[in-house]
Amino acid sequence: MNAPDVTYLPETPAHDAEIDHINEEAFGPGRFARAAYKIREGGPHERTLSFVATHDGIVIASVRMTRIAAGEGRALLLGPLAVRPAFKNLGIGRRLVAIALEAAGKAGAEAVVLVGDEPYYGPLGFKRIPRGQISMPRPVDLDRLLAVEIRPDALARLTGEVCHADHATVEERCLATV
Repeated sequence: MNAPDVTYLPETPAHDAEIDHINEEAFGPGRFARAAYKIREGGPHERTLSFVATHDGIVIASVRMTRIAAGEGRALLLGPLAVRPAFKNLGIGRRLVAIALEAAGKAGAEAVVLVGDEPYYGPLGFKRIPRGQISMPRPVDLDRLLAVEIRPDALARLTGEVCHADHATVEERCLATV
């Protein structure tokens, strides 16, 4: 298989079952205990900023974006990013991230945050968030909190507990989700 055999598309509701299967395959049942999953429970992801990769009409990878808030800052949370095992190491995941970042910029997002490995995401522009600047609703390795700024100084406005942006309009609701 080569790059021309893969088609990148905006996510639609028709992809949901295949995406759920890919995430189950990639992350197992432990995914529900992760900090990022707790945030995603707070509201829907941004389908217009989420994408899939298909091969012969079958979803082989996906990436989602969710609106988040921390302090005065607003951003997007990237993830989960998952690629079926038979299609790993072909650049599909990196391409999905690049597509999602481009869409986020066009949509006016200020920053994109994720929990991930710097060696993988660093070449895509992600850098570590300074320790203690933000916290997650569940334990997370602080060295894996990464962000890319789309608007200058956007990262500085992200402070404190991260929650789904739908809960940020009333601060007590954000804190109550912890």
